[in-house]
Amino acid sequence: MNKELVSDLAWGVGIVLLALGATYARKLGYIDGETVTRLVMGAIGLMVAWFGNRMPKRFVPEAWARRATRVGGWSLALSGLVYAGLWAFAPTRVAAAGGSLAVLLGIAVTIGYCLSLRGKTKVS
Repeated sequence: MNKELVSDLAWGVGIVLLALGATYARKLGYIDGETVTRLVMGAIGLMVAWFGNRMPKRFVPEAWARRATRVGGWSLALSGLVYAGLWAFAPTRVAAAGGSLAVLLGIAVTIGYCLSLRGKTKVS
């Protein structure tokens, strides 16, 4: 099995185990429901940051594609960290709205940059 697939599966299994463990801790009375939500949502934000950070490290032979991958990696890594930070410290409503907005902005920056590169390649 390839190394990237193993790390991808590890993230998925890790988040599921975190959710199950946090739910069990809530049933035992150690934490409340909001803490469970914040833990799982924070982990998802860190996962987005992880994947965004990995993007530029992948091999892409064409210079334009490397640029797009680099911008996409930075925008998703930063938006994932904002998402995780909001779920760790902000009120739930702010975390839900702001975290979603951060990830959407990261995706929009990536798509916008790719479209701008596409326009430049047609002109060149």
